[in-house]
Amino acid sequence: MARKRIAPGPFVVPMPTCLIGADVDGKPNFMTAAFVGVVNFKPTVVACGLNPEHHTCRGIEAAGAFSLNVPPSDLVAAADYCGIRSGAKIDKSRALEVFRGELPGVPLAAGCRLSCECKLLQRVPLDVDTVYLAEVLHVYVDEEALSDDQIDWRKVDPLIFTFPDKGYWKLGAFVARAWEIGRQHRPQ
Repeated sequence: MARKRIAPGPFVVPMPTCLIGADVDGKPNFMTAAFVGVVNFKPTVVACGLNPEHHTCRGIEAAGAFSLNVPPSDLVAAADYCGIRSGAKIDKSRALEVFRGELPGVPLAAGCRLSCECKLLQRVPLDVDTVYLAEVLHVYVDEEALSDDQIDWRKVDPLIFTFPDKGYWKLGAFVARAWEIGRQHRPQ
């Protein structure tokens, strides 16, 4: 198979589309982010690459916490809206229905089937973005998105973001069970 070397960029793997939420000036505000991933198992720590100039980041800094919400595909228009509109210019407090958990200053998106409350641990400034490292303290999942009391990703229906085509995608078909399928592999 022929290979072509291309310039590095944020397209190494598809990324989750997430709505990051924080109260700013007493109002819920959400921004869309795709540079999000789990970086530690126990405690569960996530890393979010966000430009600190974003309006939502003011709320993250003030509360020392934020929400991480996984929008389903039927919320694609609202999720994209939260990414192309700035809360510094317009009031986005009614862009999504909000519910509250335990952390003050942390709005959660009711339309998302999976939402997390995260406590800010550390900021790592980079050239453009800042990596916000946060511990996931509380997870809220719609009961309808569970199968046998476990998260069923088909029911969560997370949006996947790809670059450079700037596309939103859905999960595809199940392929195999991790930590099992590899037992069948026989290297040559």
